[in-house]
This record gives sequence, structure tokens and C-alpha cells, in this order.
Amino acid sequence: MTRDVRVSGPTAEEAAAIGRALAARFGERVRVFDADGDEPVAESDPPGRGTDREREDAEMGPTDREEHLRDEIEDILRGGPEKYRDRQREAGKLFVRDRLDLWFEGLTFEDGKFANFDAWHPSAPDSEADDRLPADGLLAGAATFEGRAVHVMANDYTVKAGSMASRGVEKLLRLQRRALRNGKPVLYLMDSSGGRIDQQTGFFANREGIGRVYYNHSMLSGRVPQICVLYGPCIAGAAYTPIFADFTIMVEGSAMAIASPRMVEMVTGEEITLDELGGPAVHAAESGSADLVARDEEHARELAAQLLSYLPDNADADPPKTEGRAPATSPDGIDAVVPEAPRKGYDVRDLIDRVADAGSVLELKPEYGAEIVTAFARLDGRPIGVVANQPAERAGAIFPDSAEKAAEFVWTCDAYGIPLLYLCDTPGFMAGSGVEREGILEKGKKMIYAASSATVPKQCVVVRKAYGAGIYAMSGPAYDPDSTLALPGGEIAIMGPEAAINAVYARKLAAIDDPEERAREEERLREEYRRDIDVHRMASDVVIDEIVPPSTLREELVARFEFYETSETDLPEKKHGTIL
Repeated sequence: MTRDVRVSGPTAEEAAAIGRALAARFGERVRVFDADGDEPVAESDPPGRGTDREREDAEMGPTDREEHLRDEIEDILRGGPEKYRDRQREAGKLFVRDRLDLWFEGLTFEDGKFANFDAWHPSAPDSEADDRLPADGLLAGAATFEGRAVHVMANDYTVKAGSMASRGVEKLLRLQRRALRNGKPVLYLMDSSGGRIDQQTGFFANREGIGRVYYNHSMLSGRVPQICVLYGPCIAGAAYTPIFADFTIMVEGSAMAIASPRMVEMVTGEEITLDELGGPAVHAAESGSADLVARDEEHARELAAQLLSYLPDNADADPPKTEGRAPATSPDGIDAVVPEAPRKGYDVRDLIDRVADAGSVLELKPEYGAEIVTAFARLDGRPIGVVANQPAERAGAIFPDSAEKAAEFVWTCDAYGIPLLYLCDTPGFMAGSGVEREGILEKGKKMIYAASSATVPKQCVVVRKAYGAGIYAMSGPAYDPDSTLALPGGEIAIMGPEAAINAVYARKLAAIDDPEERAREEERLREEYRRDIDVHRMASDVVIDEIVPPSTLREELVARFEFYETSETDLPEKKHGTIL
């Protein structure tokens, strides 16, 4: 019931107070009118009751049909059989939906929860607990990660060991196609034993089967960033996704291999563990397939967040800038970091830390091809890619592995518009039968090709030695850097003084019988040669643009990268080069 009362000239506040008091007193709805008015000034319900509309909505509520749907969704979210969830916990791994909760504050949306539903849900014929296939073992959707909209896929290892079959593959293909259309990064959270062999019909070799996943990876490459994180075994076809991704993070305990240890033993007779076959140590230090290794799941998320912070959403966008920060250690110490003696080693990371913003350096593949450091960093908030010879490792000579690592890094930076800083201090490419068998010419070619074809702004700094084809690979003057700078101890030459004097004057020196006279003549020739290759001579001949005081190197680079950020480099019109 509703009780109407009239009051002479109440304010709205007075009418509301009167209505509340009377509604509580009589247990009825009360409408308060002005003595001469037709519309209520205030309406009040007794405590514990809503409005008529609220009561109607409450009476309507979710229907049985909606409640049934919600129950089905809740069942899907449970994942595979409980015993497999227990195994995940025992292995120190998160259940996939708990993993997503770690990464995101809920998915923006998920596609394909009901994938393969008819084959396993409780009302399906012959359904058994161990045959649960919720979401067909592969989750796909969208999320916000560190403020960025991203596509995300994740394997559910509680469902047939994360194996992939037709419905899950279809979801992944759709996600990739949509990423191509909307230009947002893709995160692959991998924990998969490969293709579901007993269900391969209809998804293995079809035009829209699992093979199409790697075709799509190829189309996405250089278009939108693809970051892959490995949490467990990724075998056979599943191992290709981390290989095709722009960046791969392996969590300790994960592995990837073209075949399982059992298959390897069957084919070759070799007995080997999965970790020995394709664990993080193998791919971080020997194959070069892993960019980073994470201690645990939380660390993997942190590394992925760092990686994405340097990358644009897609190839048409600019890399994200941040507020600049002073270096962790002062640039005033640069000249003390770089030894005057050309053959004395030092850690180039100490130089990088005096140039880059504090806390901004993220080195990739640190254990692979260690003669070159490849790292993302920031200069006054601007993302850059650093390619630096490492004199602390085999004098900074360029080996096949380090050349290949540098080429791939340069290629990736160029694809996503990230400017390049080359720090050159190398005696050149390594020589010898071992490196020839390992492909020093072939892989060195790729490094030089990458430097030649990169169209992003480039700065080359001759830190100390720039000998042989090393100066070519490190984007020296002939490779169109926006600037070639040098520190005062720099030298540019076909080879160093010792090797050059031996090559040119060996017979002349051998003809001098007096050892002291021979030594004096050798020293004279060496110093004469050194004067010819000194950067002051190179600056005089305008081979390089400028010699800079070491303590000003950071401010010089900041100014030059800012000035040249709009530089455009045109490549010849052609379909593509033949060197990858």
C-alpha cells in the first residue's frame, strides 16, 4: 500500500525526512505532497524494501536458462580433471586461469570458452571425467597489460597436457587474424605438448589447420610485437611458436624441442632428459633461441612487461617514450672505463650504464654470442637498441653466433622503429678453421646486411678499435649512420698496428740482424701506422663527423637522436633482398 500525506510548504529535505519517518512508523510506502501540489515532493519506502521497479527486477531475476548457462561456464572455468591441476601445483606451476589472474586484472573478454563443448560436457554421450576438454585446452581473448591492450592466448596443461586440436587451433588462428587487422601486440603463454595426435584429422595439414598458425606468425612478424613465454614442455609443433615470436622468455623448468626425449631415443638411440635436450640452459647459451630466462612465473611477467615497454603497438606506431632519467653512474667516468691500451679488456656494460637512463637497460641473449651485447635501453626516455662489442669476451672479436645475434636484433629494432646505437670496439671478425666451419662469412654477411638495410635513425660511436670489416658490421661511415662519432682513443683500420707491421714489413724487419735495432724500427713503424689510423686523422679527412669528449657522449647522443628522429632512409624498389 501507499499512504499519501500533504504538508503545507515543505522543503524537499523536510518532505524526505517526514516521508522516511512515516514509512518506518506505518510500514508502508509514503508520498509527501505540498498542500496545493499534484506531484509528490518526496517518496519513501519502509526500511528493507525497494521501489516498485526494484521489486519487479528482483522478482524477475536470472531465469533458469541463464542460471544453467552460468553453471556451464563455471564448469568450463574449472579446467581439466582435478588430478591434473594437482600435478600442476606439484610441478610449481600455476593453473592457467590463475596465471591469467597474475598477468591481468581479468580478461577484457574471452572467445571460445565453449569450444569442443559437445564432445565432453556431462550431458554428452559417453562423457567421462578424464575426457574433459574445456575450451579445448586453449584460451584466447583480450586483456589490458601494463596499460596496453593486447591479444592473449594460453594453453591449459590440465587438458590433454595442453595439446592442440582443431577447435583450439581455430581460436588461435582467429586471434592472429584479428591482431593483423587491429594492430595490437600478441602474448603467447605456452605450456603445450604439441598437436593432439589422436585427433589430428581436420587440423594438421588443412588450409586452416595448425600449419596456418606459423604462416600467420610470419605475417605478423614485424607488424605487431609477438612475445612468447614458456612455462613447461613445448614439443614439436608447439615449439615453433616461441621460435617465430619476436621475443621468447623461458621460465626455469620449461623446455622446447622438435621431438620429445622418447621420440629422440626411438629415432636416434640417444638417451637424454628433456632439460638436456631443450631446457633454458640449452636455448639461452647454445642455440640462441631464448632471449631471456625467468626464475619463476612472477619474474616472467616482469620481463614481458619490460620488453613491451620499449615496443610500439604495431609497425605504424612510435615506440613509447617515458620521462628521462640520469644514468646510474656518471658519464664523467667514461674515459676511465675505456682503457687507453687497445688490447686491454673491459666490460662494455660499464660504458652503457654511463650513457643510458638509470634502470633502463634490458640485455637480450646475454649468454649467447657474448662477444656482442644486444640490449634495449633509453636515452632521456627514448627507447633505443644498443649493439656493442664486448672487449671482456674474446677481445670483442665478432664470432658467428654474435654476428647472427646482432643481425636478428638490428632487424627487429628496425621493424618496430627503434633507433640504433652502435658502440664499436672490435678487432674485426674472428679468423680460423673453426669459425669458417661455423659460417663466419655467412653469418657476418647477415650482420652487415642488417646494418645496410636498417632505415631507423642510427648513431655509430668508435669507442676504441674499429678494425677490418668490423667497422662495416657496426654501421660505420659507409653504412649511412646519421652520425659517426669517436672517442679520443679510437682507431679505424684494416687491421691493428701489430698485425699490419707483421704483414707489410716482416721481411724488412727480419733482415735487420741487431735485435735492438730491429725492435726500434718495429716500434717506429708501429707508431707511424698508428698515426695514420688515429681518429684525429680520420676527423681531419672528414671520415668521421666528430671526436667527442667522453664525458659529453650521453648529451651528444641525446641531442643527435632527437634531431634525427624524423630521418627517412629510402631503400631501392624491389620485392625483397635475398639475405636473411
